[in-house]
Amino acid sequence: MPARRNPYYSGPVSDHFDGTRFFNPEGSGPKRFRDLLRWQFGEKRAPWPQRIDNPAPPARPEPRVLGDRLVITMVGHATLLIQTAGLNILTDPVWSDRASPARFAGPKRRREPGIAFDDLPGIDVVLLTHNHYDHLDIATLARLKAAHDPVVLTPLGNDRIVQRKVPAMNVKVRDWGGHVSHGAATFHFEPCHHWSARGTRDRSMALWSAFVIETPGGAIHHIGDTGFDGGRPYRHVRERHGKLRAAILPVGAYEPRWFMKDQHQDPDEAVAGFELSGAAYAIGHHWGTFRLTNEPIADPRDRLLAALDARGISRERFRPLLPGEVFDVPAV
Repeated sequence: MPARRNPYYSGPVSDHFDGTRFFNPEGSGPKRFRDLLRWQFGEKRAPWPQRIDNPAPPARPEPRVLGDRLVITMVGHATLLIQTAGLNILTDPVWSDRASPARFAGPKRRREPGIAFDDLPGIDVVLLTHNHYDHLDIATLARLKAAHDPVVLTPLGNDRIVQRKVPAMNVKVRDWGGHVSHGAATFHFEPCHHWSARGTRDRSMALWSAFVIETPGGAIHHIGDTGFDGGRPYRHVRERHGKLRAAILPVGAYEPRWFMKDQHQDPDEAVAGFELSGAAYAIGHHWGTFRLTNEPIADPRDRLLAALDARGISRERFRPLLPGEVFDVPAV
């Protein structure tokens, strides 16, 4: 039987691409369909409120943050605004009410965005880590194209997904180990342990990645989604990029562990990764906005703080931000 054609990418076989699908070298792929059914029909999810107010009013960011200052504002889930060196950078932007291909079904936003879309400063760069719907939202990208016309940086294959729907979008793709320079920053595409899919027939046909952003004020390690994978997403970052000023790490969507462990780290693992990376400060994201998995809405924050306390790490160094909260990251 011939191999299924990859609609997003055709390129040479590598240590993480078999000619059709990408994979995690020496790591685990996503669970099988029967495992998904076991989770969906055999596990109980903690209830979440239908809507919850944010602790802070929507942020109104500065137009530009100059010099060595680093200001990071939580919008919600995996969407953050990074401001430094005169650049405004958005990660995995989602302003839609659902993280889903449908407007009437799928995970619904439980908190309002921490920045109103019309209050965004001029966006220069968008980082897309992978193509899951809670990270790659075509409706939001179309709005950003119309309002800001940013450059979009994303790993192999995701350009086809974006440009089919937003054909004029300026998308630059790289493999792991590649980089793109823009303004005063250089964006490095780094390995992480995850997978991708937009439907039932395209599993792992577009690549996923983390980013290290080198700026005059220090390096920032951003991961959209990852399994801990024995610490491999973290072990060599410091060797390649030196001391990190900040890490932006996922801390939610981890229960049940038998299903999620390979692809979503939990808060304890996020703290272990933070220590391995040597970052001075960190922000926890990917929690408290869309109910994707079984844990209670506040469990990621509570477990993260407990893990920091258990390791003797100041809570001020690793902050699980909620929408509208702002972290003016100290210099190191």
